[in-house]
Amino acid sequence: MPLLPSKHRPPFYLFNGHLQTIIPSLFRQVEGVQYERERLLTPDDDFIDVDWSKVGSDALLVLSHGLEGDTGRPYITGMVKAFNAEGVDAMAWNYRSCSGEPNKLLRSYHLGASDDLDFVLQHALASGKYKEVYLVGFSAGGNITLKYLGEAPEQVPPQVKRATMFSTPIDLKGSAQRISKIYTQRFLKTLGEKLEQKRQMYPGEVDLSEYSILWSFPEFDDRYTAPIHGFKSADEYYARASSKQFLKNIRIPTLLVNAKNDPFLSQGCYPVQEAEDNPYFYLEMPDEGGHVGFAENFRKNRYYSEERALQFILHDKV
Repeated sequence: MPLLPSKHRPPFYLFNGHLQTIIPSLFRQVEGVQYERERLLTPDDDFIDVDWSKVGSDALLVLSHGLEGDTGRPYITGMVKAFNAEGVDAMAWNYRSCSGEPNKLLRSYHLGASDDLDFVLQHALASGKYKEVYLVGFSAGGNITLKYLGEAPEQVPPQVKRATMFSTPIDLKGSAQRISKIYTQRFLKTLGEKLEQKRQMYPGEVDLSEYSILWSFPEFDDRYTAPIHGFKSADEYYARASSKQFLKNIRIPTLLVNAKNDPFLSQGCYPVQEAEDNPYFYLEMPDEGGHVGFAENFRKNRYYSEERALQFILHDKV
């Protein structure tokens, strides 16, 4: 019955889920992470850019970022720095279109793109260097990673030993309906800019004539995400890509940390029954933390997410 109590306590001045979400996103800085970029050419004639931070280890952390994020986000670089300090190499991958350059195909990324995670993971393992691999995902990257671990557990490489996810919308439809208009418009702005790039690259295949009147993720996903990525509708996309249905199949120790005051998550994103039924799947639900927040001392740059991932992955502390 892997339901875990939480020791997370945010600083008093971050007194609600919105502040706990926004302040770290806007103002956190992480110094000392030096990436080495590698461009991977995909079988479908596209590319994925991955960023390495190596310390000479035979253990590797693979990180998956959130929606419209990239490997430079402080929640990623903070985790890289924390694991590097413990003697673990890190590889953070940028989803297609997220590395600062448009990808070549009309498709980009979506929240069920576990095939791309498998591709970058297999590339990392091909060197034969890494004996152990750990996975960490945030938000969209958490959903991609959980789906990867559970949709075909027999195909997960044996080197993958443990995983930790934070702020993950495992119920995509519920979360798409819940997220507030303020956050939605921020995402739709950058997504729209990328679609404009694709409209220029693929004339006649992207219609942005009424983009400005979109106000919700279900509308966006129905009009763009679904048809561009081979789904009949937003509902089919949500149904097939949501990781909640795959949690029962996970066969490596995996921790999900979703704060109860996360402004992005619906009630369906707190999978109590799945944790009770699967001895490999652990669920922690702090009362606070926001979305990809989890600051404990903002001024000293101390974050619960990094401490918790280190505990669970490297020190086997549930």
